[in-house]
Amino acid sequence: MLTKKGKYGLKALVDLAQLDIGETAFVTEIATRNNIPKKFLDTILLDLRKAGILRSKKGPGGGYCLSRPASDIHIGQVIRTLDGPLAPIRCASRTAFEACDDCSDPVGCHVRRSMSHVRDAIASVLDNMTLEQFAANDNRADAIEMLWEPEAV
Repeated sequence: MLTKKGKYGLKALVDLAQLDIGETAFVTEIATRNNIPKKFLDTILLDLRKAGILRSKKGPGGGYCLSRPASDIHIGQVIRTLDGPLAPIRCASRTAFEACDDCSDPVGCHVRRSMSHVRDAIASVLDNMTLEQFAANDNRADAIEMLWEPEAV
């Protein structure tokens, strides 16, 4: 599940993706436009800067901007940076595997195997979706959104 940190981070990145090249935005501006608590956004933007997704400048003309074009930033990387592994359970994670306390056979576990398929599906979508697509809300994003509608479940 996407946490508030992940959601707010995505909202802030969409905000920054809509800026003109070379333009920056201050945390307070981003927070106000997106109804995000400023202190929480400070932490989120710092994490995204440390991950190389954002750049920051101090002083006049300062603020945050994307470190590279939105077409080169993948949503999977953003979510992993802010929320950790995409797997719905730790034993299905490729990067942070942790066996369950109640499982004597992780290799043969039906829950782990099924959740590994879920992880792969999530990763396939998010690792192939760029911030540019996400921000544009293009047809591909609309098609993915249809998968999440209650009627489709």
